[in-house]
Amino acid sequence: MFTTRFVGGAPNWLDVGVPDLDGAIDFYGGLFGWRFRSAGPEAGGYGFFQLDGRTVAAGMRTDPEQGPPSWTVYFHSPDAEATVKAVEQAHGAVLTPPMDVLGQGHMAVLADRAGVPFGIWQPGRLSGLDVFEVPGALCWLELYSPDIAAAAGFFNAALGWETTSLTFPGGAYTCVAPAGAGDEALFGGLVPLTDDPAEADSPPYWLPYFEVADTDAAVVRAQELGGALRTGPTDVPDVGRMAKLADPYGARFAVLTSLPQERG
Repeated sequence: MFTTRFVGGAPNWLDVGVPDLDGAIDFYGGLFGWRFRSAGPEAGGYGFFQLDGRTVAAGMRTDPEQGPPSWTVYFHSPDAEATVKAVEQAHGAVLTPPMDVLGQGHMAVLADRAGVPFGIWQPGRLSGLDVFEVPGALCWLELYSPDIAAAAGFFNAALGWETTSLTFPGGAYTCVAPAGAGDEALFGGLVPLTDDPAEADSPPYWLPYFEVADTDAAVVRAQELGGALRTGPTDVPDVGRMAKLADPYGARFAVLTSLPQERG
């Protein structure tokens, strides 16, 4: 489960890069009820998506040379420079070296052994997102990877993650949590790309899940707003009902209506 009491290796930030930020504001506002607040002129157009004044994500305009439209997940680091060294020692890559962000904290963008980008955030004045696991907020993460054992080993070395194998109808599922935090701190899963036909031709990537009150209604609304349905809606035993979507620019995400006992 997610918490704003961030510990090392826990997710603490999330942003989307698209070629048309105004269009993304309209899409996600219409789908999740998000409102956009600019981080100010010095932030180059970067800003915060909020629910009732609480930040649930962020967004920015990106150019084609920065890569395809996508969501980037950031993980808490108490020392960005040390985390970068751990990533390099684990045979990852540094895409953007650690940098101060307007005194709010230090960030870096890295990549795992399979080349999947992710970020780290060392808090300054800004600790991270304000809320999780409510409708419209981040509630789960999945890393689609060609080699689960290699991904688990990399993130254990780089961020200290621990893995737990859960058995569901149809097979096992590898969950991840910060070191020493236990099963109550599980926040995501590692999924083989070959497990889902929809991902068979996809490069590895991070998929954020957002909680919604009604998955089917969210799918309809996303399509009305110009998004695309990729998979589902599908019932996942003991978890809830989910669907994989893409926004009008191709940034991939999922929605989930959790079963009551899973929402705590």
